[in-house]
Amino acid sequence: MNDRNAHPTTDDPVTDDAPGAPAPEPGAEPGAADAGRDGDGSWDGAWVARRLGVTLHGGDLPALLGLALRENPRRAHLLVSRVLGKHIPQRPDVVHGTGVELGRRVRALLGAEADDAVVLGYAETATGLGHSVADGAGARYLHSTRRAVAGAHHAGGFEEEHSHATSHLLLPEDPELLTGGGPLVLVDDELSTGRTVRNTLQALHRTAPRSRYVVVTLCDLRSAADAATLEKTAADLGTRVDVVALGTGTVALPPDVLARGRALVAAQHAAGTAGPPPGPWRAEVRRVDPGWPVGLPDGGRHGFTPAHRARLEAALPVLGARLAAALPPEARRVLFLGTEELMYAPLRLAGALEAALRAAAAAGPDTGAGTLRDAGAHADPDTGAASREPGVRFSSTTRSPVLPVDDPGYAIRSRLTFPAHDLPADGPDTADPGVRHVHNVAGGDWDAIVLVTDATGDTPALHAPGGLLDLLSRHTPVLRLVVLPSRTPLPAPLRGPGFSSYRPDEVGWLLQDLSDVALEAPTEEREEAIQQGGAHYAESLPVEYQPGAEYQRLFDAALAASADRLAQAVATVTDTVLAERTRPGAGTTPVLVSLARAGTPVGVLMRRWAAHAHGLELPHYTLSIVRGRGIDTTALRRLATDHDPADVVFVDGWTGKGAITGELAAALAAFPGFDPSLVVLADPGGCVRTFGTREDFLIPSACLNSTVSGLVSRTVLRDDLVGPDQFHGAKFYRELADADVSGRFLDTVEQRFATVRPGPMAASTDREPHRAGLAAVERLSEEYGIHDVNLVKPGVGETTRVLLRRVPWRIVARRDAGDDIAHILHLARTREVPVEWTDDLPYRCVGLIHPRFTRGATGTDGRTTA
Repeated sequence: MNDRNAHPTTDDPVTDDAPGAPAPEPGAEPGAADAGRDGDGSWDGAWVARRLGVTLHGGDLPALLGLALRENPRRAHLLVSRVLGKHIPQRPDVVHGTGVELGRRVRALLGAEADDAVVLGYAETATGLGHSVADGAGARYLHSTRRAVAGAHHAGGFEEEHSHATSHLLLPEDPELLTGGGPLVLVDDELSTGRTVRNTLQALHRTAPRSRYVVVTLCDLRSAADAATLEKTAADLGTRVDVVALGTGTVALPPDVLARGRALVAAQHAAGTAGPPPGPWRAEVRRVDPGWPVGLPDGGRHGFTPAHRARLEAALPVLGARLAAALPPEARRVLFLGTEELMYAPLRLAGALEAALRAAAAAGPDTGAGTLRDAGAHADPDTGAASREPGVRFSSTTRSPVLPVDDPGYAIRSRLTFPAHDLPADGPDTADPGVRHVHNVAGGDWDAIVLVTDATGDTPALHAPGGLLDLLSRHTPVLRLVVLPSRTPLPAPLRGPGFSSYRPDEVGWLLQDLSDVALEAPTEEREEAIQQGGAHYAESLPVEYQPGAEYQRLFDAALAASADRLAQAVATVTDTVLAERTRPGAGTTPVLVSLARAGTPVGVLMRRWAAHAHGLELPHYTLSIVRGRGIDTTALRRLATDHDPADVVFVDGWTGKGAITGELAAALAAFPGFDPSLVVLADPGGCVRTFGTREDFLIPSACLNSTVSGLVSRTVLRDDLVGPDQFHGAKFYRELADADVSGRFLDTVEQRFATVRPGPMAASTDREPHRAGLAAVERLSEEYGIHDVNLVKPGVGETTRVLLRRVPWRIVARRDAGDDIAHILHLARTREVPVEWTDDLPYRCVGLIHPRFTRGATGTDGRTTA
């Protein structure tokens, strides 16, 4: 094990170019030395040292730490960080910049290995610090948690014996965060004995051994014996452990420190000392919606990736401006308050607010937002210390009860205690279970307080008399509440060969596997239930059609005849998407999201063309959209978690009358950031702007069902099967593997890639939607007395579906349709469905579903619907 302990000067913890950090305040340096009670540096721990006999040894420790008394039987003293933003309100650029600088040192230490590193922060105190370290290291991030989350993947945990709450859970949404082979960086605010680190190493190394670990801390206070014990643990595990710290030293404790601490706490309670009284206010709570990006995690409880980081950095200026607009112009001293483990998002929002307020101040008084007026230091009239400086400060609530003493030499001058509001799972070993605290808020003379919690914490207890908001309202004239969406762990995409016959890299299915559920029903029975309103078509599945030898020959002939046209359409539509949806300078490529299931083979082919022609590996997923029910919103949230919604391109096989096009646009209205435009291989209905062709030609994948679609069924949406955080369902017909032609279909088209003309749609192409197909559908609906466009299915693909899945009534075909409808004519003969010929269709054919169907229906003359 190697110790890489850094020894800073007083301004070493922060650099001026920390990403996202606002500029330092005029007349102030962002160093640790000015991080006392709002910059006065007046508390040095002398009060505790004299009474408890605790002393700090280390020349750089006073710049980072002060002392207070815990109300905890396991530990008497608390080292109070000046730069952590937990107990002491501090400038957000100091808090974030300290962690960023540590992260940069970690990156320099790891070198090329840094790209594979994962940072793990300890709850609750180091969740924000660990996230800031990950920012500086450019690494993925996860923090431990004490909140049990239903449905979350439980990857283990460890114990922190001396803590107020001892058990740590690890709940990564992506299990690979803890099973990968790169370095693991453990971040805690202090390293006292190293016991928690050793517990973590032993717990994680058993299941996922790594060759290297790095321990990052603000202060390394271990004795020589403790350091040797950690080195011995590393040797026993066969790994390497480095330590990176801002400050080093030791804490000397008398043998009877716990007894002294208990007696001192009891004496203070008996004396009944009170902190600063509340002000004359009862501030009204106003909610503020900062416009948090859809799908962006609020922290690292379930993981936070570099892609998430990029989205947050891009959004911060807008978030800060919205927060600034929610404050009155006279607010010059603002406290931004996080809640327990939720530290990082409030910290970054606080920095964004400060940047927005300074920008508004620089722009002039008429900007309509609050300003940091008179931003120089203001001397306290009683002490002469600059303890009431204007600006934004950040701190957080905590589980840990710290004894407040209103003395200038003591770190915790005031404490507010309130019932827990985040539905905690406190154990019986915790003192005061269900109680939380916030320190150094009372007496802060705050012009405004902004409290940030997540949706899980926005409970009646938060708003109740005696709750946190009630207490805060007495210490500020302006109180704002920001509620961020709680991160709900979402299911991972399914992939072959466990689900579907496609290769695992070709598509991720945003579906749940319902293969063991009986969902099939006879076609006539389904049709009657659907038309009589007894069931939605997505609540069951048709029995999978299995073609005979003649139909299979028709499929083979259709594939051979259309492969060239298919390959050209794939190339054209893919190159158009790449030309129009690749964001210059962003370093991103489109994310293909097919609409299950007709879009899935098209998405796979587009992905193959991008690799063939451009050497690009495009991400590709499939999700469900159901006419009349909308899109799978859980799948959208998953996409927004893993990718920037601006990169998502929705893909389908073909258009008919445009029903799904409209359904998609309506469904995405509640999910800003996603482009509702639909990309299709064939657009005979004239419904979209991006297509491979507008010719209504046979796409052979429409000829079959699951056996040309990776052996996956049509999607299912039923309330008893799909919960609020579950994907829509589908079945994987493994038993049909012998009939599967999915791979042959894809390979046949890919083999023609070498002969097609690459490049996007020609500039002369008329791309405006004309919707001529819908007009034809409406005309046929009236001509045939159907009076329901949903029963008129236009185009080769939709007509095929009518014959395979529904109760067909008539086929109307164009006389020049040719071989593109040979399989349709075969199916019509097989099912004894009349075919009528016409010259007046924009499609090659249209399928009419039997109107007002019952299993005793008549109407065989083709006109009567009785």
